[in-house]
Formats: sequence, structure tokens, C-alpha cells
Amino acid sequence: MFHRRLYFIVPEESHAVQIVADLEATGVGRQHIHAIGGKGTTLEKLPAANEHQRRDTVWLLQRIVWTGNLVLFALGGIGLIISATQDSLTGAILSFAAMTLTLTAGVLFATRVPDTHLDEFRGVLSHHEVLLLVDVPKLRVAEIEELISRRHPEATAGGTGWTIEALQI
Repeated sequence: MFHRRLYFIVPEESHAVQIVADLEATGVGRQHIHAIGGKGTTLEKLPAANEHQRRDTVWLLQRIVWTGNLVLFALGGIGLIISATQDSLTGAILSFAAMTLTLTAGVLFATRVPDTHLDEFRGVLSHHEVLLLVDVPKLRVAEIEELISRRHPEATAGGTGWTIEALQI
């Protein structure tokens, strides 16, 4: 369900076409490869990113989840204060549990979820370069990065993010 999104900056469309062919040869389906072109690129032979991918909907979803987590933590803190003033042991335990869960989720999210987003490549996209987004299972990240760096030294690895395959974001 969750995949890692690898970002590669490619200087020319012709190189990007070769990279896509190599990725397909290793079993990465064309539906898992998305290209975003800079100024002057046509992307005629490349699988173009959909609207959600070009708008970086993953970043929006991440911000919503993060904000929701912070709100739940704050509500748990308010609940803990109210429970303490009303001598409600049950309320205090539930509030403390909510705060603990949201804190744990926040720490895991901040330390384990890769955090590369499309905004980091806006400068690149103002040129004639191509940004390839390649969605692969976590276990294939190192293999795909090694393949592209070995066979296509002109491509620059731009980082790793995450995506939910079922949502096509």
C-alpha cells in the first residue's frame, strides 16, 4: 500500500526515456513512473504525472495528518487539565493515553517517514530538465537507486518521499 517515491533529476528527455526503459526492464511498471517536465519539455515518450502528483497531494495529506495529530495532542492536554480540576481519574487516564498515542505517532512520523517533496524541485523545473518520480516498495529503494546511478550517471538522485499507491497521489 505505502510505497517510497524516488525523485531523479534528469537533464534531458532522451535520457529520461532510457531510464524509464531500464526501470521497466527491472519490473517497475510504467504506472509507477511519473515524469514532470521543466520549461520546453514535451514528455511525449514519458509517462506524465497526473494532476495530484504535479500538485504534490502527498504533501497536503502529510500536513493535514500532522496538524490533526497536534490538535489531538492539545485536546488531550486540555482534557487532562479539566480532569485534574474535576478529580476525574478516568478522564485523566484517557487524556494521558490520547496524549501518549499522539506523541508516539508524531515521533514515528517525524523520524521514519521520508520527507522529500515536489517544492524542493521547483528551481529544477524552471529549466529544461525532467523530474522522474518512481514509486517502488521500500525493499527495492536501494536496488533502484543503485541501478540508476550506475547506468545513468547524468541523473541526480533528489531524495525519497512516500506515496499511497491506491490513491494515485
